[in-house]
Amino acid sequence: MHKDEYALSFKGRRDGAPTGNYGYTNSGYSVYEEENERLTESLRTKVSAIKSLSIEIGTEVKNQNKLLSEMDNDFDSATGLLGATMGRLRRLSRGSQTKLLCYMMLFALFVFFVTYWIIKLR
Repeated sequence: MHKDEYALSFKGRRDGAPTGNYGYTNSGYSVYEEENERLTESLRTKVSAIKSLSIEIGTEVKNQNKLLSEMDNDFDSATGLLGATMGRLRRLSRGSQTKLLCYMMLFALFVFFVTYWIIKLR
């Protein structure tokens, strides 16, 4: 390399080291840095908000899953009770219906006579 080419290759450098602002003027470089810091802080705020929102969503999902699990257990127990009741009703309907009908008629007559007796005593 010739001396002129060597000098041109290090144009803007002192002792072969790059300058601090890489060709930017001091005022322009600080404007970019300030804007970059402002945008970084804005991004940091948005990320923080999204993080807290996702934590709240996770907590709500856990609570909802717990509630669904409790409801599932309640429905299972209610299904068991209804199944047992339906079994008893089937057994009752297969049994002697005349006996049941007789009991119902006697109860109705009893209620009728008690009501008649209360009205007569007034």
